[in-house]
Amino acid sequence: MSMMKISTKGRYALRLMVALASQPGAQPMSLRAVAEQQRLTLKYLETIIALLLRERLVVSLRGKSGGYRLSRPASRYTVYEILQATEGELEPVNCLDSGKYSCPMEKLCPTQPVWRGLQRVVREYLESITLEDLAKSPPGEFSYRDGI
Repeated sequence: MSMMKISTKGRYALRLMVALASQPGAQPMSLRAVAEQQRLTLKYLETIIALLLRERLVVSLRGKSGGYRLSRPASRYTVYEILQATEGELEPVNCLDSGKYSCPMEKLCPTQPVWRGLQRVVREYLESITLEDLAKSPPGEFSYRDGI
């Protein structure tokens, strides 16, 4: 994956979570219904739901009226948290990922503050948007109101 490029997995996870958040009365929704509503493949959603279950962002309900629902109110999820569950950390450049990459210039690099600042701004922005914000906005009409 290219740095700072959100994959289809992250984008579709966000769409799946908005679909669940939009369910009246927190009713469970089948993956098949999400796939049809969002025009996504069921097989790909099965991969994504496994990640969301592992991170306890959703719960699975068995039975005739089973499916998936959010594990907490939509207002308590951020876009950052959902993307992080599917994408991992969102670093703008490799050298900020100290777990995977060791940069010999880390202490001397004059550009590192730029990348750390970008990372902070992106994280703050994504953490400022809740799943409820997206679920309550008509499709294509959400706008970031507070500015950066």
